[in-house]
Amino acid sequence: MYRAGDVRIENVPDAKIVNPTDALVRVTRACICGSDLWPYKDMQPTGKGRAMGHEAIGVVEAVGKEVRKVKKGDFVVMPFAFSDGECVFCHEGLQTSCVHGGFFGFSEGVGGAQAEAVRIPFADGTLYPLPVREDHALVASLLTLSDVMGTGHHAAVAAKVGRGKKVAVVGDGAVGLCGVIAAKRLGAEQIILLGRHPDRIALAKEFGATDIVSERGDEAVERVKKISGGHGVHSVLESVGTEQAMLTAINITRPGGAVGRVGVPHYPAAPAWEPTFYKNITISGGPAPVRAYIGELLPDVLEGRIQPGRVFDRTVGIDEVPDGYRAMDKREAIKVMVKP
Repeated sequence: MYRAGDVRIENVPDAKIVNPTDALVRVTRACICGSDLWPYKDMQPTGKGRAMGHEAIGVVEAVGKEVRKVKKGDFVVMPFAFSDGECVFCHEGLQTSCVHGGFFGFSEGVGGAQAEAVRIPFADGTLYPLPVREDHALVASLLTLSDVMGTGHHAAVAAKVGRGKKVAVVGDGAVGLCGVIAAKRLGAEQIILLGRHPDRIALAKEFGATDIVSERGDEAVERVKKISGGHGVHSVLESVGTEQAMLTAINITRPGGAVGRVGVPHYPAAPAWEPTFYKNITISGGPAPVRAYIGELLPDVLEGRIQPGRVFDRTVGIDEVPDGYRAMDKREAIKVMVKP
């Protein structure tokens, strides 16, 4: 990406092993993320361009001499953050705060995953080998474990979703839809989706949403309170990242409730600090440590209990990626899969 709206396909030097802890992965599926749309809207011009993409699954083609847990031929999930697996935060399950880690398509010297191949730093701590082959029928759902399903789950965990809870999900993008899956999986009694796109609403209902609120602002707040019993919901999953979305999330949370925010924030400070104080609202969340969640979510994917891969409604080749960005930006697609 060279600037807002300017995504180009280029031939670049082949990815290769640089450090002894690296692996080289041939990308079999990648995708475009909702967070990629932020620079697509407002990125300032850059002379050299920024390699894009941070979600992928693929096959290990080579490993450095110090890699022990991953081997050539493994079919793996590549989480959107790389991590060494050794530091204090990795041991605490917070790989997105790894002291030696970073993010694909963002950190200096690390390529993007919307590509034919990508170098993986700290392969042993980053990659998650899968017990299936690359042509597995559930490849789309497996791909969501690199980001959106794990991120939706992280929002639910941060918002303290549990059995019998009333939950609201702010945002009907892929992360919000996966948040519906996560809330249902964790036993929520009522799941209210705040969204207004018919195709996404239909999918959310199939995933477990019990109510839909298409109003915005004060009208949305009043509607959520009304259908949840008058006081608001126990848990809110905020998956948008705008000030208005966060304000809505706080205002629909009942006293003693929690907000799990995973939308990349595009506001200077979290709004409504005074109401959060007097209502004893917990605000948590951030970049999801999806590497920590794969082991928990994978069995449900493989056994078909959850189907997050249904958020993909368009597949493109590498040469069609710019049109994939356009389609997602224009809300013509929920989430675009890339098949190199």
